[in-house]
Amino acid sequence: MKFKLFLLASAALLPAVAHAQSQEDDEIVVVASGVEQEAGTTGRSITVLDRATIETRQTVSLSDLLATTPGVTSTRNGGPGGITAVRIRGAEDAQTLVLIDGVRANDPSAPAGAFDFGNLLTSSIERVEVLRGPNSVIWGSQALGGVVNIVTQRSVDGITARANAEYGYADQISANAAIAAGNDKLQGALTGGWFRTDGVSQAASGTEADGYRQYNASGRLRYEFAPGVGVDLRGYYADSRLEIDGFPAPTYSFADTDEYSTAQELYGYAGLFADIGPVANRIAFTIADINRDGYDPAIGSAPAYLYRGRSERYEYRGDAKLIDQLRLTFGAERENLRFHDGADTYRADITSFYGQAIVTPVEQVSITAGVRNDDHSRFGAHTSWGANFAVRPLDGTLLRASYGEGFKAPTLYQLFAPFYGTDTLQPETAKSWEVGVEQSALNGAAKLGVTWFHRDTRNQIDFDLVSFTYANIARARAEGVEVELVLRPASAFTVTANYTYTDTENRSAGFEGNQLARRPQDTASLSADYRLPFGLSLGGTVTIVGDSFNDQGNFTRIDGFALGSIRAEMPIGDRFALYGRVENLTDEKYEVVSGYGTYGRAAYGGVRIKFD
Repeated sequence: MKFKLFLLASAALLPAVAHAQSQEDDEIVVVASGVEQEAGTTGRSITVLDRATIETRQTVSLSDLLATTPGVTSTRNGGPGGITAVRIRGAEDAQTLVLIDGVRANDPSAPAGAFDFGNLLTSSIERVEVLRGPNSVIWGSQALGGVVNIVTQRSVDGITARANAEYGYADQISANAAIAAGNDKLQGALTGGWFRTDGVSQAASGTEADGYRQYNASGRLRYEFAPGVGVDLRGYYADSRLEIDGFPAPTYSFADTDEYSTAQELYGYAGLFADIGPVANRIAFTIADINRDGYDPAIGSAPAYLYRGRSERYEYRGDAKLIDQLRLTFGAERENLRFHDGADTYRADITSFYGQAIVTPVEQVSITAGVRNDDHSRFGAHTSWGANFAVRPLDGTLLRASYGEGFKAPTLYQLFAPFYGTDTLQPETAKSWEVGVEQSALNGAAKLGVTWFHRDTRNQIDFDLVSFTYANIARARAEGVEVELVLRPASAFTVTANYTYTDTENRSAGFEGNQLARRPQDTASLSADYRLPFGLSLGGTVTIVGDSFNDQGNFTRIDGFALGSIRAEMPIGDRFALYGRVENLTDEKYEVVSGYGTYGRAAYGGVRIKFD
């Protein structure tokens, strides 16, 4: 019934519109091809979220904002800081590649190599690009489901600064600041943030709240020695502590305990760039260093477990704009992976080469095609292909289609973990197709887009309950439709809506025909924001998630739910603003992961300061 009401509301708007697009055609994106490219010249589906959207929605956790975008779902184990999985178009969360300022952020020590979005707050983020669908040609391993490209506060010419502080439900406190400055040769930026909350009990049956704390910082520096030649430095650090629940004796059921976990994440980038003739060259070294520890005071002060994951990457990328009709991108990469479990250290290396051509035979047509070869030190070489095209036959009309192959190397844990690892594993692979149409009307004030997608995944690695080891035993299929709508009837009024239908099928032996775990078939989101003439901004968001299953056997059903929030912001002069929001307005009782607690109605208020 909830979805029928949503669709009827959307249908009522359709006569007034004919195009919805998550970004303007001339907006520059990087995630589609690895180089700056106008969004309207790529055949891939991309959603762009900028700082203005983050501040308008007053979002603290990035995963909450991603969950309001088409084709993306998010699940979190408990309150803020709990393990958070982001899935794109029904793929596994470990099949989402995450980049932070150009650094691959997926954890080499995690069992499947997934990135935990639970520790990623929005305080330092300026921009997020979400690529929906496989693209291993440019991004290599783990880009089976899609790519989330995160850019922290960027440097600018001149000087800008911002800060905010807020307080609310569960004694939650958040304080953040950022400054950016520069001139035509030297630019820099710094951010810092602190967050704490009492949280809620991770165990839904528990009575003791499980708190979360994080402080984070990011920075970047760019210096141009001569026109087109210079150095680029970037870094991001986060230190987090989360109280968790466990399985205490004598019942060994999920309940309140005094356990907690800590995490320290460091992502760094050091690069040189040089424009030589028509070729822009870049060489870089990146590092991702992730330390995770778990503690149980009931058994002592030493860590009950620890994991150390490290990825070091050396890369070269060239971007050759030979003529107006032809652009070539090419590169080579070497990635060294390391995983330490407290007793042993395991290593693997990947050497990669790729090339891609962006051809524009006429102004209205863009064709992109490329190939990549990855040579893994354990399982050998793998080749991935990809192609897409975008056609603009009429003013305001965009037709697009793409084919992409995804590739995910076995993780170090899956290869070498004591007792469970299998060093003969083969890479997971995926093939994906999509076709979409986008149309605008009323001089861009109304936009509508529809995309059909299909993906087959083979050789998926899963835990074999017969041999109690990891094996290539899983297969999966996902197919669906995304609908996006944007209305701007006035400059002060914006309405965005999307609906995604995702039909997932577990095609593994013994589970044929089952729906993939924690993949709702139906998801939808509707947001509206309006600024009154005297400056007060009012807005709200409704997010609807359909029924799903908690397990691959489809034994435990998770009921669907609808969450509504309202928000307001009032400027005071040119530099200050007061803001506030109420989340889960109707105090909905719901679960996203069976057995884990969720927030009820919660209110927050804060102050924002800007200088520019």
